[in-house]
Amino acid sequence: MMNDPDLLNAASALIARCKAKGEMIATAESCTGGLITGTLTGVDGSSSVVDCGFVTYSNEAKNSLIGVGNDLLAEHGAVSEQVARAMCEGALDRAPNATIAVSVTGIAGPGGGTDTKPVGLVHFGCAAKGRETITTHTVFPGDRHTVRKATVLKAFALIEEMLDRKD
Repeated sequence: MMNDPDLLNAASALIARCKAKGEMIATAESCTGGLITGTLTGVDGSSSVVDCGFVTYSNEAKNSLIGVGNDLLAEHGAVSEQVARAMCEGALDRAPNATIAVSVTGIAGPGGGTDTKPVGLVHFGCAAKGRETITTHTVFPGDRHTVRKATVLKAFALIEEMLDRKD
């Protein structure tokens, strides 16, 4: 999937914008398992804007690597707005050079969904130095591949939105 032209074109455009604005990216990924960072680093010149990526698939990893509270995970579940916010803010805090961090946590499928958290539900967070954190969620239709691809593109769009908030 990291060779997908749609993803690589979007990554290339994002890298150019981040470079022009002097921004460095960190990621905190659950349902994409590193695909956001992998797609970004598939583009020449990505080292000038990609700081690091945290793949936090388990709740234990979310807690120990990026500081998502166990109480938050227990109360809201890993797939929630609150956890997406804590993930991006924790990644931004722990990344050595990042100025922007994006997070994704969701249910890519084909199993794991419930009535209140269906397959395709993904929560996003984007935090940046000196700017208010953005959170959103989407339920993407389709199979696991489609949900993960759509999640990467939405994460890129969220970073673009954050770039527009820079003075």
